[in-house]
Amino acid sequence: MTLKNIIINKNWHFWEFGWRYIPELLIPIMDEVKDAFFKLKKDKNFIRDLKDLHKNYIGRPSPLIFAENLTKKLGWAQIYLKNEWVNHTWAHKINHSVWQALVAKYLWKTRIIAETWAGQHGLATAAICAKLGLECIIYMWKKDYDRQRPNVIYMELAWAKVIPVYEWNQTLRDAVNTALKDLLNNSEDTYYLLWTACWPNPYPSMNVFFQKIIWEEVRKQLKEYSNSCHPECNEGSLLHENGKELGLRDSSQKLRMTKGFLPDYMVACVGWWSNALGFFYDFLDDKNVKLIWVEAWWKWIESGQHASRFANKKIWFVEWYKSYFIQDDNWQVLDTYSISAWLDYSGVSPQIAYLENIKRVQMTYATDDESLNAIKVLMQTEWILPALESAHAVAEVIKLAPKLKKEQIVVCNLSGRWDKDLFITAPKFDSWFMGFLREYIEKKK
Repeated sequence: MTLKNIIINKNWHFWEFGWRYIPELLIPIMDEVKDAFFKLKKDKNFIRDLKDLHKNYIGRPSPLIFAENLTKKLGWAQIYLKNEWVNHTWAHKINHSVWQALVAKYLWKTRIIAETWAGQHGLATAAICAKLGLECIIYMWKKDYDRQRPNVIYMELAWAKVIPVYEWNQTLRDAVNTALKDLLNNSEDTYYLLWTACWPNPYPSMNVFFQKIIWEEVRKQLKEYSNSCHPECNEGSLLHENGKELGLRDSSQKLRMTKGFLPDYMVACVGWWSNALGFFYDFLDDKNVKLIWVEAWWKWIESGQHASRFANKKIWFVEWYKSYFIQDDNWQVLDTYSISAWLDYSGVSPQIAYLENIKRVQMTYATDDESLNAIKVLMQTEWILPALESAHAVAEVIKLAPKLKKEQIVVCNLSGRWDKDLFITAPKFDSWFMGFLREYIEKKK
């Protein structure tokens, strides 16, 4: 069986990981979603409607950009950026939100609930609900309700009801539990639009399937790059694309164009894993393509101030599935730390746990400082503002590329843009930013 067939399947497990440990009341609700998904993904009319939304609402395909200036700055491997931040709502989250909203419509659900973390999933959910005329309720843990205020404003402008969760420890797990209570009390007309490749099936398989549009485009776009010059043209000859002369071919372009459409390295950040799994999906069985997933790190492992699930991995059953979680010696799940709200989680997708277990992927990490530096470098070379989580992947590319050969290709997934992180990152770059806000508020009084 291929890895692709293992990662998306009807079963409840990915070898020893995954499974489905859920309350009895949730079984018929989740089975209803699972049956609808596996039926609709083969339905021609459903796929037609989805493709229309991909093109005319999300704005797909998102571009794959050759980062020429960054490549020259680092001086070695050829770097490409898959820019999911140009999607409608500025991130990859809209991919699965559109899919699941259509599934909800098929199931005659009129009310959508979701929990959100950094706010991008909530924003994407609110957007498609507004588009399709569905009621939308978003549960958001209090910490991110405060630090991701721009996304809260956007959600409320789309008539979504955003509810901060104050109960318990005000964490994401508490927001999930609050949303589940809502689902159990209103299951007849309510669909829980979940955005992660964690949780029990069908969500891991379903959301990877929804996100694999990213790899479909990457493979095609790399092939277009490789075909944009006649394969027999040499250094000093003219480059052509769509019948237009682009100028003289140099040695770096020759290497880049003749490589073909198979990358050497693919790099993505990992938080709740759907962007990474969707980005890597088609290359899982291409053993020559090295897959690198970047976690969040701040201080040494004993400090607990990190979000690296693989630094001291332990298997446990949390939120109704089996995987790796950050835990103490008493098997209690620990809080995590990251400057990026989207990476700030203690668990890992069961598919990722499986792929790491068989050594198909390489896990690494980036620190807060490395990620902030990556934002600055990418702005100064390409004028691209990545989200904080994506900056962790860029930080790894900055470390990796100088170690590679010139003909090697690195593709990095930029899953979102930094607008939502403004109040986290701006004070790091501008010492007067908080003073400006205070002065602005005083003037408005």
